[in-house]
Amino acid sequence: MTAALVGLSHSPLVGKNDPAPEILQSVYAEISAARAFVAEFAPDLVVLYAPDHYNGFFYRQMPPFCLGTEAYSVGDFGSRVGSLSVDSAAAKQLARGVLARGVDLPISARMAVDHGFVQPLEILFGGMDRVPVVPVFVNGVAAPFGPLHRIRALGTALGAAARELGTRVLFVASGGLSHDPPVPVLESAPRRVADALIEGHPPTPEQRARSEHRVLQAGHSYAAGSTTMIPINPRWDNLVLDTFEHGELTDIDDWTPEWMGAEGGGSAHEVRTWVAAYASLAASGPYRMTSRFYVPIPEWIAGFAITTAITRGSR
Repeated sequence: MTAALVGLSHSPLVGKNDPAPEILQSVYAEISAARAFVAEFAPDLVVLYAPDHYNGFFYRQMPPFCLGTEAYSVGDFGSRVGSLSVDSAAAKQLARGVLARGVDLPISARMAVDHGFVQPLEILFGGMDRVPVVPVFVNGVAAPFGPLHRIRALGTALGAAARELGTRVLFVASGGLSHDPPVPVLESAPRRVADALIEGHPPTPEQRARSEHRVLQAGHSYAAGSTTMIPINPRWDNLVLDTFEHGELTDIDDWTPEWMGAEGGGSAHEVRTWVAAYASLAASGPYRMTSRFYVPIPEWIAGFAITTAITRGSR
């Protein structure tokens, strides 16, 4: 087996509330480089770690992570509605391999996913149905959060199971880094909102439009500096990226949810997808980061990063 990785921040505000042209140009140049990296690697399978934003997973049952043997997109923020091209046989084999390695992995036979999954597939491959994929949800918004060593254990077990496939696997992490978008919090939510967070009632088109408009307005306010949201934290973001670049993954075990939230904002927990992906790559063998890009983009409410990495000796 040979393995590679792409870490990619996402934002529903891409194309809707863009930064200055020179920043946008640098982002798209890095995206083009990441696409070229993926095309040259030519994966047979993509294992995609991504969060959800209360579109597929709710407090009625909120797992810390879950693997999908089938998945469909709900189509939020203009992303496409429809089925992902899930490799169900590979997904089931990976699930068995993770469970055999002592990690209690929930399974979804009909996983609902949102822009957190779809956007990286559209960016890297031109669509959500262009490459065989195994989707793995990692909770990044719904407290309480478990210790990061369990996320690292998930990634390690799945990476070891992927080696048994004997094929070219690309691990993709979607989300992060520091950002504090207007995501509802169960403890402080009005009853109507709390019920929706628990029961998962699908929003009407009008409700979805209003919610997406609030996020867009939050992006405008964030960029203007007139907001109570936690600022983007480049120092913390680069500490996170340093940890991945140097392969010091056991250092992550000391990161507490409280520290992550204070340093990186309420949705900094999406970094958990990166933890899982880099642990999977490390389980495939020693790796090297081949590119690293980072820029704070208030318009997207994101410390925006793109990295690529490959196991040493992979071609």
